[in-house]
Amino acid sequence: MITIEEYIKGFSYTKHYGNYSRRETWDVSIGDVMMGSKYPIRVQSMTTTDTMDTAKTVEQSIRMIEAGCELVRITAPSINEAKNLENIKKNLREKGYNTPLIADIHFTPNAAEVAARIVEKVRINPGNFADKKKFEVLEYSDVEYNAELDRIRNRFLPLVKICKEYGTAMRIGTNHGSLSDRIMNRFGDTPLGMVESAMEFLRICEDEGYRNIVLSMKSSNPIVMVEAYRLLVARLSKEGLHYPLHLGVTEAGDGMEGRIKSAMGIAALLEDGIGDTIRVSLTEEPEYEIPVAKEIVKRYENLTSESIEEDNQAEHLHYSPYSFVRRNTKEILNIGDGNVPRVIADLSKHKITSPKDLDSVGFIYDEKTDKWNMLDEGADYLFFGENPEPFMLPNGTRGIYSYNIWKSLENKINNHPLVSLKEFKDHENELFGATFLNLTEEDFSEELANYLNKYSGLILVIEVSHTKSVKKAREFANLLLSKKIQIPIIWNVSSNKNNEDSSIIELSSVAGTLLIDGFCDGLMFSAPIKLDLLNHSAFYNLQAARLRISKTEYISCPSCGRTLFDLQETTAMIRKETDHLKGVKIAIMGCIVNGPGEMADADFGYVGTGPGKITLYKGKEVVKKNINSEYALQELIDLIKENGAWVDK
Repeated sequence: MITIEEYIKGFSYTKHYGNYSRRETWDVSIGDVMMGSKYPIRVQSMTTTDTMDTAKTVEQSIRMIEAGCELVRITAPSINEAKNLENIKKNLREKGYNTPLIADIHFTPNAAEVAARIVEKVRINPGNFADKKKFEVLEYSDVEYNAELDRIRNRFLPLVKICKEYGTAMRIGTNHGSLSDRIMNRFGDTPLGMVESAMEFLRICEDEGYRNIVLSMKSSNPIVMVEAYRLLVARLSKEGLHYPLHLGVTEAGDGMEGRIKSAMGIAALLEDGIGDTIRVSLTEEPEYEIPVAKEIVKRYENLTSESIEEDNQAEHLHYSPYSFVRRNTKEILNIGDGNVPRVIADLSKHKITSPKDLDSVGFIYDEKTDKWNMLDEGADYLFFGENPEPFMLPNGTRGIYSYNIWKSLENKINNHPLVSLKEFKDHENELFGATFLNLTEEDFSEELANYLNKYSGLILVIEVSHTKSVKKAREFANLLLSKKIQIPIIWNVSSNKNNEDSSIIELSSVAGTLLIDGFCDGLMFSAPIKLDLLNHSAFYNLQAARLRISKTEYISCPSCGRTLFDLQETTAMIRKETDHLKGVKIAIMGCIVNGPGEMADADFGYVGTGPGKITLYKGKEVVKKNINSEYALQELIDLIKENGAWVDK
């Protein structure tokens, strides 16, 4: 099997690791909308209505457009739906809406060929455009593999020629959940396999001189998604190709979790100037996706590419951006080394007057018994700053204080100082035990790294908020790696936004890159919103990055016209009965398109396979087929119990 190093041969996914530079791309025209690095990052979404219901699809499209959607995607699972796109387009144009339409195609090349004559863009999935996924273990000889490529070429060429003739754009959109058996058996269920899946189809387009193309690499796992896009960009650079990219974390779910997971994956790429259009995939009405997408994009709208010389990233980085490995650190207290990343609750700007105030950070006080209970999302440390708590903390809970408060404490057991670099240098002889050292980007230097390496017991608390500080923080973490300095890092991520959605999206956008690159021993979130939301968002950022599991995880698709049941209602129903199963991953899929493949990242799957019919999976394996939907939830619970993953509430 080919290695990543062989696949990209020293080419990089970014011009310069430490400075912002938007990746330069070719222009792509989607009707009257231009896409590429010369243009704003476009925001899009997808209808959830039955495509054959013209009136409802038009109504929903209008709601999306009026919310700011610049491209409307509509599923076309068969020729009939593809033909009806003409009626939908006609109705929208008559009502004065000229937003380009995109046909979403899976399994049906003939529907794509019809749609390409009607709409401005066609999305095809290379994993199922000309392949039926069977999960067969096959060994392909080179002759057999090339014969498969010839078969795909013959099936794909008619669509390419139609797109050229009609000026129709195309998205070659790989999904981690639907790689072909051919790709799986030669490249594996990996980011490399995702990239090669798209490249097979892209090479056919290149041979035909057709370049009005956008590419995507989607996964429900933000780490896999980011690694795949980075690898794709490096491979495109190697081949001298500059196609625009569509970004998205697929099946992100709903509510806060869906927003966090989407912001984490998408922003980690936008930080490096990668991405020309985005879609946030929430299990909600599609018009609700648009404000979230706009909030993510907003951070990058006014950034300009700095005038920089391209560096050799392969030599500059001391970790692989294409394969997640957490940075090795020494253990201080219970932070670093093999410990899960810790959460520090920043209470310094909140009024804490009684034990009840700690409910928001996972400590529940029972006044009758005078006992504390700690929830799965109970913060590991409490930062009080200049405002020490007026009551006794739960036994064993560690407090963190500003230096002036800490030095005045009579009891310093389980209490630690947070000091600035100046305070540390001025008072290092007075400090003992574990010390939290606050750093900002102005402090970073090679001299500082060498200086800090002389001390044991240090835990770095590094402030990050905006794009420049993220890149500088990453560079500093990379510098520590290069010098084999194993001091743990807590990221102190802040937002000044009062709006809850905006604040959580910003916090997750900043934290995402640092988590995905493996530079995290803990998080401390600060923002002028409710403490319980801050605490939950810190824990869920760690869960989305697969670094710390504190709750049930749901991989839930955003619905579309292929969906065979009400996804929002069904997701809520399944959550109600299973949200106490810490660490269990449940995939809820409206249809078979991404169902089996996305089961690879889930423990159990609940997939619509026909009207009123549900199929249950354990991993990729079908366990029970075509169950009546009225019995499916209980059957899912029974399946979880049979596999030893169930606990009573």
